[in-house]
Amino acid sequence: MNSTTAAPAQVELTIGGMTCASCAARVEKKLNRMDGVTATVNYATEKAKVAYADGVRVDDLIATVVRTGYTAEEPPPPAPAGAPAAEDGTGEDGTGEDGAADPELAALRERLVVSALLAAPVVLLSMVPALQFDNWQWLALTLAAPVVVWGGLPFHRAAFTNARHGAATMDTLVSTGTLAAFGWSLWALFGGDAGMEGMRDEGFSLTVSREQGSSAIYLEVAAGVVALILLGRYLEARSKRRAGAALRSLMELGAKDVTVVREGREVRVPVAALAVGDRFVVRPGEKVATDGTVVEGTSAVDASMLTGESVPVDVTVGSAVTGATVNAGGRLLVEATRVGADTQLARMARLVEDAQNGKAAVQRLADRVSGVFVPVVLLIAAGTFGGWLGVTGDTAAAFTAAVAVLIIACPCALGLATPTALMVGTGRGAQLGILIKGPEVLESTRRVDTVVLDKTGTVTTGRMTLQEAYAAGGTGEDRVLRLAGALEHASEHPVARAVATGAEERIGPLPAVQGFENVPGLGVRGTVEGHAVLVGRARLLADAGIALPDDLAAHAARAEREGRTAVAVAWDGAAHGVVTVADAVKETSAEAVRALRALGLTPMLLTGDNRSVAESVARAVGIDPADVIAEVLPEEKVAVVERLRAEGRVVAMVGDGVNDAAALATADLGLAMGTGTDAAIEAGDLTLVRGDLRTAADAIRLSRRTLATIKGNLVWAFGYNVAALPLAAAGLLNPMIAGAAMAFSSVFVVTNSLRLKAFS
Repeated sequence: MNSTTAAPAQVELTIGGMTCASCAARVEKKLNRMDGVTATVNYATEKAKVAYADGVRVDDLIATVVRTGYTAEEPPPPAPAGAPAAEDGTGEDGTGEDGAADPELAALRERLVVSALLAAPVVLLSMVPALQFDNWQWLALTLAAPVVVWGGLPFHRAAFTNARHGAATMDTLVSTGTLAAFGWSLWALFGGDAGMEGMRDEGFSLTVSREQGSSAIYLEVAAGVVALILLGRYLEARSKRRAGAALRSLMELGAKDVTVVREGREVRVPVAALAVGDRFVVRPGEKVATDGTVVEGTSAVDASMLTGESVPVDVTVGSAVTGATVNAGGRLLVEATRVGADTQLARMARLVEDAQNGKAAVQRLADRVSGVFVPVVLLIAAGTFGGWLGVTGDTAAAFTAAVAVLIIACPCALGLATPTALMVGTGRGAQLGILIKGPEVLESTRRVDTVVLDKTGTVTTGRMTLQEAYAAGGTGEDRVLRLAGALEHASEHPVARAVATGAEERIGPLPAVQGFENVPGLGVRGTVEGHAVLVGRARLLADAGIALPDDLAAHAARAEREGRTAVAVAWDGAAHGVVTVADAVKETSAEAVRALRALGLTPMLLTGDNRSVAESVARAVGIDPADVIAEVLPEEKVAVVERLRAEGRVVAMVGDGVNDAAALATADLGLAMGTGTDAAIEAGDLTLVRGDLRTAADAIRLSRRTLATIKGNLVWAFGYNVAALPLAAAGLLNPMIAGAAMAFSSVFVVTNSLRLKAFS
């Protein structure tokens, strides 16, 4: 009996209440302890991606998160095709479309403003002795108390919640440090000498060497640190929102309403009501409601918001159009071919979101560090206090150094280092028509040294096109094209279509054909304008007793050597010309090859065509003929990639067809042309939406830049903590400076990631 194991179900939960990377690590750890559950929690996106086996319910997952001290809920169902995503509706600055403030950011901003206004006089009075007057300390206490209690309430509440669950997070450090400073100040004021009239503080010092004992107060530390960390949290929240703005804008691109043709009448309906097969109208300036095929009209379509390509694309009957693109010309009637989650826009949004929720290998080290970071810092703070007290006997200095240790420590930067760079990098990629499937792809782009290019549809257009017409004797080229094009117009063969289309483009409407006959494998015959015409291989003419003159034969032979297909044209018993067709090289392919070489990559051409054709294309785009692999069967492409990898190369594969899918999956890095088949796109690691090979170089550059940003963030985050903690423990950092540095560290990481928005 065969047994099958069902694939685990998946759900994405929105996690609330996380304030640092330690929180995310804790939630992830608790979820992964459940039987049959595999979870990844992303602090930057505040989401948990969970795979769970039969027997586990989503309610169980939510309950586990709640027991851990946080909130969890399932996101709203995905928006229908073309409809705006069910997001919070806020923009980069935290305001909604109607200008209303995002409640969470507004509350944080209000708490920050009030705390800063109250803390500023406390800091100035404490740090500048010239401003101190008799009983100034009581004014400072009056101003500092609401900052510590109300302004710091989010930290205290979170620390208490975590303590109830036997955990410690960043909030534990902040709450402990600020309450300790405030508590010491209360003791000094009411039980020590600090409350005496005429008391003066020594003012600001970078170090912790206070020797006032019971007269030392730390109100400026308690109030100032709360205000600084609130500022850091606010800037971090705004920056995180800006980092995710590209995905939100992508998901909101679609049209909301559409004009559908039903029973001969035009009816305006919501996009959600569209079904496959429906026909809808797209007027000039309107967005295409969903993916479809043009059945009536001609126009130009602006796809820049999806592909990054600024030049509108001409479309006519039979052309495919993509939802969310803009009709820049005439009226179109489109038949829907994909709706809902199957549309290209929905698939793009899904790929980007999956990439943003993933974790690169380097991030997992940061997560492990964050998981034990806070308990270690608490131990260091306790050791610092005991060490200073034992060596110097100075309680005030020992206390100040311990508080600095508590406040300087920051796992937030570690938690934000990777996800914020991923959010910005993948979002920017989506705007440029580059879809990165996941963070693990970034590491592959750094190591790639060889890029294998499929020929048809990647380097070339994938469509046969008319190249030239050659006429013998005194026959004009237009005459050859007119008769050959007219006869080929009745055939469905790709070569025939290329001749007919090219002839029509060059000389205009073609005459009618009578007595059309297809000769399998050889060509076609028929009557055009009273002439008995033959178009096809030289053998077709020979079978009819027509010899190909030497000049026409030489021209045909030269075309074949150059990789083109030669078609002989004869009428009234004599050969009059040769027309050539070929799979044309894309105009941008040579530029793309140069860009790939500039990145240190070796481009290779892989094709099933004969070697002469392949080498002709290679020469046209600047690929060394020695790097051409030709006459390869579809199933042999995988073997070619495996052989190159066995030689020690790190291989990227670029392709677009069903026969490329396996090779794309086998390569170290698969780049699928977005104009290709679904199988190729699913197999690739990167999708190039607009099908321009130049985008392959852009994709590798963007991936490398994103990876470099991640590593730079992590170097800063690790380096900051490695350097800052010893300085604080040694008494070389005032707690105020420590608070400012801690707030700056997270903001620096997010701001550094935001530089990726300028990638071009």
